[in-house]
Amino acid sequence: MSYDVVVIGAGAFGCSLAYHLGRAGQRVALMDRVGVASQTSPRAAGLFKHVQSTATRTALAALSARKVINFEQETGIPLAAVRSGSLMVASGPAHAEYLEREVGQARAWGARVELVDAATGSRLMPLLRAEKLLAIAHAPDDLYIDEPKQLLDAYLRAAVRAGVDVLPHTSVTGIRVEHGQIRGVVTSRGATDAPVVVDAAGAWARAVGALAGAYLPVVSLRHQLYITDPVDGMEPQFPIIRFVDAAVYARPARQGIMVGVFEADPLPLDVGHREGFSMEHTPLDFSVLARSGTTIEEYVPALKDATVREHRGGLLTMTADGQFIAGPVAEIRGLWVVTGCNGSGFSFSPGLGQTVSEWIVDGAPSIDLNEFSPTRVSGQPLDEAQLTAACVWQYAHYYNPAS
Repeated sequence: MSYDVVVIGAGAFGCSLAYHLGRAGQRVALMDRVGVASQTSPRAAGLFKHVQSTATRTALAALSARKVINFEQETGIPLAAVRSGSLMVASGPAHAEYLEREVGQARAWGARVELVDAATGSRLMPLLRAEKLLAIAHAPDDLYIDEPKQLLDAYLRAAVRAGVDVLPHTSVTGIRVEHGQIRGVVTSRGATDAPVVVDAAGAWARAVGALAGAYLPVVSLRHQLYITDPVDGMEPQFPIIRFVDAAVYARPARQGIMVGVFEADPLPLDVGHREGFSMEHTPLDFSVLARSGTTIEEYVPALKDATVREHRGGLLTMTADGQFIAGPVAEIRGLWVVTGCNGSGFSFSPGLGQTVSEWIVDGAPSIDLNEFSPTRVSGQPLDEAQLTAACVWQYAHYYNPAS
């Protein structure tokens, strides 16, 4: 069997990229060692955020949100998204100053966001007691997908319509490279020829890259969230809340509240060579969520008596600088990488899928992605302990006043 492109990993990145490549006329195989759309991506929070740390990320975030809103128009497949807007809130002076800087920066890059007073914050989110908050930023264009798997399933349907071969339970055991050029892959189903291979394997991206001789300095860290039983007064159109001091986010979910936490001391897990590991084997620790949830109960009193309906977690791939790794690997022609989600891969997958596809097919993306180039990390002078420490720091400082 021969293809133009083999995409390894059927999470949010892989599903979006496969669809966009297929729509561009490429013969594409989308492979996953387990079931498609089954690992970290369906365990995501489903949040889309316009306030970002660079102009490039801001443009990609806006593109991703537009593509979700117009998904049915583009693909013919319905996709429900809640255009709730969001509030970023700070209770301490350092984070309040950080939030004010973020707002000014984001506005300069074209994002719609403004600082609002406590009365406005409580009006927008009636379950929020905002009177003690020092800063509140409202981003009206933010949105969420209630069940993240809906986005993956929609992209898979669109990919199949575009002629993509979706191959679940297909383990890639080798990547064929001749004279520095990708020739194809060796899988549990046999050999497949292709001049382009994209590593979008999430927590397994590092191990997949190594099959071609590429070094990908990413570390997988656990991320957890929970969803409560229904809460009186909760409405799906209420905004997402990001508590930047506590590194906690909350949003409406199934008439209850979803709460997710960026842990101060996150758990690294190297699963690349663990035989049979799947995301449901991720060790979860609800005590971490309980402690962090308590820190925001002052501002969302409905959480005090709420009971938990679901506790879930997955593995985020983190990089030392907190940015994606996306683009071609310079030393191996035909090898491309889309990894390093850094906690926001799900929400960037529509935009990155489109722009990386453009790069592969047309030779250049419509948004310059050079700041995510694999070249910046290929010679990274960090040993394993230093790399892990740097990635842990990026995760623990997801909302960072010093950034």
